Amino acid sequence: MSPFASPQPHIVTYLFSRPNHDLLEMFAWSNVLLAFDTDVSSGSGLTPSGLPVGDSIDFLRLIWAVDHALQRQSKSMAATLGITGPLCLAIRIMGRFPSIHARQLADILHLHPSSLTALMKRLERRDLVRRWPDERDRRRWLMGLTRQGQALNRETPGTIEAAVQRVLKTTTRGHLDVMRAVLTTLARELDGGGRSRVIGMAR
Repeated sequence: MSPFASPQPHIVTYLFSRPNHDLLEMFAWSNVLLAFDTDVSSGSGLTPSGLPVGDSIDFLRLIWAVDHALQRQSKSMAATLGITGPLCLAIRIMGRFPSIHARQLADILHLHPSSLTALMKRLERRDLVRRWPDERDRRRWLMGLTRQGQALNRETPGTIEAAVQRVLKTTTRGHLDVMRAVLTTLARELDGGGRSRVIGMAR
């Protein structure tokens, strides 16, 4: 549970300075880690292409394969658990920080504020989250889980988180550090040189 009585301005930096940050790290690196947990016999394209396409294209095809796997798993979660991957992630984050500002949650999830608003409305319609004004600044809102939302804030088989946990058990810290560096650099490059806030890294 969160050590904060209320959210702090450098919540992302704090999360990755703590020894117990497995949950966020799981999701931060899921785009690569899930590739190792995908059934290559299903035609996902994770096996070597055998063609001289070059490192950049070969790496890109792996990213697409993992992206498709994430979408399939999210749809499966919606069918079996009644909640998609992104909604589950938002619930798990708010479970760690019971009183979190909308901007802080958007930063952690790498979402534009308008996209976060749409996501939160979906959760509110299902009575999984609630909002209330910040007593220190009535222009800002805090968010947290309802009793129904708390019931979903747990490790559950068949989720993306569960798949990433399995991979992390067999992945060394050195490999994680390499993936962290590569994915952070790639995210910044795709975002036009570093305008986005990448989890665990300074801007």
